[in-house]
Amino acid sequence: MLARDELENETAMPVDPCHQRRVSRRSCLRQGGKLLALAVAPGLVVAGSTGCGSKLRFAREQPKAIQVGILHSLTGTMAISETSLCDAELMAIEEINAAGGILGLRIEPVVADGRSRFVEVFPRQARRLLAEEKVAVVFGCWTSASRRAVLPVFEELNGLLFYPVQYEGNESSRNIVYTGAVPNQQILPAIDWLLSETGGKRQRFYLLGSDYVFPHTANFVIRKHLQAHGLEPTFERYVPLGDQNFQQVVAHIRELGPDIVISTINGSSNLGLYAELAKQGITAAQIPVLATSVGEDELRSLSPDQVEGHLAAWTYFQSIDSPANREFVGRFKREFGQDCVTDDPIE
Repeated sequence: MLARDELENETAMPVDPCHQRRVSRRSCLRQGGKLLALAVAPGLVVAGSTGCGSKLRFAREQPKAIQVGILHSLTGTMAISETSLCDAELMAIEEINAAGGILGLRIEPVVADGRSRFVEVFPRQARRLLAEEKVAVVFGCWTSASRRAVLPVFEELNGLLFYPVQYEGNESSRNIVYTGAVPNQQILPAIDWLLSETGGKRQRFYLLGSDYVFPHTANFVIRKHLQAHGLEPTFERYVPLGDQNFQQVVAHIRELGPDIVISTINGSSNLGLYAELAKQGITAAQIPVLATSVGEDELRSLSPDQVEGHLAAWTYFQSIDSPANREFVGRFKREFGQDCVTDDPIE
């Protein structure tokens, strides 16, 4: 069948029967060098008179649903953050379907588990969603490592990814919609607050991150921002993503005694970090931690006495007091339970 724009542009236009560029697609619709009537409305029967006096009818096949891919880590170190994000996307699809769907069609989610394996599993699942499942769009990833790993697949197959988490910037692709904040929107306002009178006029910053692209780039931006204020970080350190052993890290923090720890630790590693801080007796009153990747959802897995007084910087919090947010949070809790929370990527 012809695409809608091809039909609209060329309906009833005289066609040279010797014009081989069109023969393969239209030879059955030509008679005496003329293109007979074509219907262009979706789903309408297309009829043409042939030279032998018979009639051919072609019905434009309509899809029964729009398939949408969801690609997150439902297992592994990032499941602590991504599982609820998958829940939120499924809830949104249910709400859209209840309101009539898209163009009268239901949305069917196709869920894939990236398993917190960014280089091996995420690209393979992205290719399956696009090439085999034929999804119209994918909502997915959390870490910049997973996003960068799937980017070549989306560009090769001309797919579309909606990426829902803050990221480091320095990347732009026509195949990705970046919906999260970049450092100048999330992290630098927090640094400026810490440098201010209200934020305690902090001078000695310890930069601690998971060892992948976002923390490295975010800390580069922080370092340049501090240098503009005549400051240098006290120390900059990275740990493997998923690592739980923070004994030496916390001992080093305790030894240096910074005014603040800026944490770009991601995933379940946060459990080990805050537990070790409490174990070594470091409270928020002594050395607070400002986290850029710990929101309400991650806090559900952390002990309140371990995180009390520490800080977080996001562009959204569940506690925002507005009619729209109260209604949104209420829907989420009714769907998944009163103990469940929203957070920045979910919003």
